[in-house]
Amino acid sequence: MTVRLPFGGPGASRPVSACLAVAGIVAGVLVGRTGLDTVVGCGAAGDYYPSQTAEDWITYADHVLVATATREQDIHRRDFTKGPIRYQTDRAVTFRVDDVLWSARKPRHPMGRSFDMTAPGRQVSRGTGERIKRTATDAPRLESGHTYVLALRWTGEEWIVLGEGAAVPFDDRTGDQGEWCGRVLSKEDVASGERFSRSDDHSLEKALLGRNEQAVTRELDRAGRS
Repeated sequence: MTVRLPFGGPGASRPVSACLAVAGIVAGVLVGRTGLDTVVGCGAAGDYYPSQTAEDWITYADHVLVATATREQDIHRRDFTKGPIRYQTDRAVTFRVDDVLWSARKPRHPMGRSFDMTAPGRQVSRGTGERIKRTATDAPRLESGHTYVLALRWTGEEWIVLGEGAAVPFDDRTGDQGEWCGRVLSKEDVASGERFSRSDDHSLEKALLGRNEQAVTRELDRAGRS
């Protein structure tokens, strides 16, 4: 199965984006314009579906799961005859399903033990040959060896992530810990960035900071009873 990641999501509301800026590492990430095609949470367009709250997840998703990226390879190479970039790629990323935390009463499609998605690849400099990660400042890059909580919906014969609020770093079964924007952040890194985030950010992702999968299921169960 292939998961297509949506456009969308105002990055200004993301505490992790603020954390990255504070850490001084945003400048080290090159964002290619066509990276908007493949990374959850970037770009100016809206999400496919609302994705910020537990109510959004249980309303629009088919499954919420813990999944680990296990394998990736470069795909969709695009060569350029002009400009500083010689070529760029996407990545085909294979995910192992570790746990299904919630499923709709009548999901549009069953979830298997693994699935694939297309994620940002790299841009290669024409002058130096340097391979630079393509990503966005407000989204996971989805890299091998890292774990995520994902809210997925079956649409158009493929899985999609609901939107920018529906992909949460989850290394060591800890919310908001792991790969973000191609960097590895601890929950303490993210917590230090919270004071720079919008005070009206009441997203499920923010609520999961430092918490485990039981916290995810509790929030979803609570939303289902409301």
